[in-house]
Amino acid sequence: MNPRLISDLWVSAYLARLGRANIPAYVIARGDATAGAVVVKLALLDGTARAYERTMDLVTGGRRWMLLAEGAEADIDALLRRQRARDPDLWLIEVESRQGRTLLDEDGLSD
Repeated sequence: MNPRLISDLWVSAYLARLGRANIPAYVIARGDATAGAVVVKLALLDGTARAYERTMDLVTGGRRWMLLAEGAEADIDALLRRQRARDPDLWLIEVESRQGRTLLDEDGLSD
């Protein structure tokens, strides 16, 4: 997520890009409109899920998406509920893709 881009604008653009790729996605929890962090949950529709968060790349100094957790979807949901309880400004986005597509590695989303 571009650090200059406010969170709700980034989320709207991300959802629009997913929509154009016919990948279902939903806002599970709205965070702070301007500075809320974003976590993307990927539901693989087989009972498993992955969660991704933005982190600082210590090598390049840039930002990148990193796998936060993966496993049974119920376990990932519980983890995200705990994170949201600690950080009410956190945005939670759920993406549904059997193929594991999040588009987070695409230009404009990956850096």
